[in-house]
Amino acid sequence: MTSPLATWSVKGLALLLIGLAVGIPTAFTNFQHSSRDVVIGAHNATVRPSFDGFVTLDFGPVLPRMRIPSGQPLDLGVAIDLGDSQVSNLDQLAARDALIASQPEGEIAKVTSTVVAMARDASLRGLGAGVLAALGAILVWSAVGPERRAALWVLGASKPNRRQIIRIMAIGVTASVSLVLVIVPHVTRSITDVTGDTWTKLRFVVPTVPKDPILDNVEVSQGAASKGGEALLEGAVKTYRASVEFYGKLAKVAGAVSVRVPKSGETTALVVTDRHDNIGMDKVARAIAGQARSTMLIDLGDDTSSGSKWEDFSINSLAKAFKGFTVVAVAGNHDTGPFIREEMRDSGFKVLVGKARTIEGIRFLGSSDPRSSGLTAGYSGNEADSIKAIRTQDDAITTAACKDGSVSVILAHAPSSVSNAAASGCA
Repeated sequence: MTSPLATWSVKGLALLLIGLAVGIPTAFTNFQHSSRDVVIGAHNATVRPSFDGFVTLDFGPVLPRMRIPSGQPLDLGVAIDLGDSQVSNLDQLAARDALIASQPEGEIAKVTSTVVAMARDASLRGLGAGVLAALGAILVWSAVGPERRAALWVLGASKPNRRQIIRIMAIGVTASVSLVLVIVPHVTRSITDVTGDTWTKLRFVVPTVPKDPILDNVEVSQGAASKGGEALLEGAVKTYRASVEFYGKLAKVAGAVSVRVPKSGETTALVVTDRHDNIGMDKVARAIAGQARSTMLIDLGDDTSSGSKWEDFSINSLAKAFKGFTVVAVAGNHDTGPFIREEMRDSGFKVLVGKARTIEGIRFLGSSDPRSSGLTAGYSGNEADSIKAIRTQDDAITTAACKDGSVSVILAHAPSSVSNAAASGCA
């Protein structure tokens, strides 16, 4: 006689197998058909997972598609369709893309987190589908009842007739189609789904490409775009190489510079300001921070040139370069608008908003620049408004510092924003 425990174990195993049989294909199918719209570099982009082992970039009709091995297990890759950009000049756009490609860590981290988010969402859908399938099996099992199950068992042991076979097949096909319609999301495939492309090494398209560990692995698709965009490609390669060599050498020099290191109980912070999208300097700044044994980064703003959404690559790069650091930040006048400050917060930066705040045992006070540069939206060109805004900010910071009484460090993008606060002696 079978024990109740053994019976329940068999039932539990059966439910688990049903859940896995439904959940795993559901999760995989959802992940395979997932896509996310993100901003990468100067482009609006669509990111989709692939299983060809490559990171493939589609620049549209002007430049050829490019790809590089992903180096991930299970041949996991990603297809990125780069869309429109706020940069209208193709030469400038290619140069900017090349500069970002020379310091890609921030954008790689962004794409990676996007793919991980898609995998997580697909796994949750698979889990939900598996649980629903198991619950459905329990409900069907209970609804049939022991007497009908016994009768069905006897009927199943006998040879089914033609009508029964057709009925079973129809039920199976209907259930399968319904399941596919439920679990497979509707997606519109882009141009990157076209198969049969011929790929060749970049150096065969641009013979002047120098030896480089990254460029050596880049492949481009053959077609009209590769011929028409050869001049743009060559210019982009030159910008890439110049950036890699210049900032690479500078980082080595910075990594050997002699600077004061903190004594016991001291905290050393590195200050950066007015980066204006120059992500090439991030590895240089990080090398200096390493020599100084810094654990904190103070960002005084103007990380971008116009505060536009496409400039979030600058924040991504800084966050990646100083991963593990405590970052205290304010935005500058070139970062005008809420977007860059939101990106700072999303990256884990401690953005000051005019109230005293203790961070790593240090009392900070500061706020972002209230002005707007001539490159940002909303700039009126009225200098009197900017002067008034700076004075108002100075008065507010001075009042907050004197009221708090224990502020150690005041942060501001412009010295004129804190002239009275500095003279007050309250910090």
